[in-house]
Amino acid sequence: MAIGMHHIEIWVADLVSARMSWGWLLAELGWSVDQEWDNGTSWRCGDVYLVTTRPPALSGSAHDRRLPGINHLALHGGSEADVDRVLGAAADNGWNSLYADRYPRAGGPDHYAAYLENEAGFKVEVVGQN
Repeated sequence: MAIGMHHIEIWVADLVSARMSWGWLLAELGWSVDQEWDNGTSWRCGDVYLVTTRPPALSGSAHDRRLPGINHLALHGGSEADVDRVLGAAADNGWNSLYADRYPRAGGPDHYAAYLENEAGFKVEVVGQN
């Protein structure tokens, strides 16, 4: 049996904004553009890829991570210094810091992470490794 994640597909209302915010973040975390087409982009990291797309079947214009469904993605962020660097540049690249008053231990005393949210409301946890 195969193990691990194959891909993630995120439907977005604003593809231009998604390409900017997701593109910056994923590039910072070592992902690279794999494919690009009129309605989407895919980024690859090893065997896993992530797609942001605005498909014709999209039925709404807003994302709410607090509704049933996926709340957030947790991505490897490299070293703790790498996570600090990503967080430091996030606001200039379409991401707001969440739980800033508890950074970098919002996930607990043994967990180093930055929690980010883009303007569309998608949340990403960038996890540092000791």
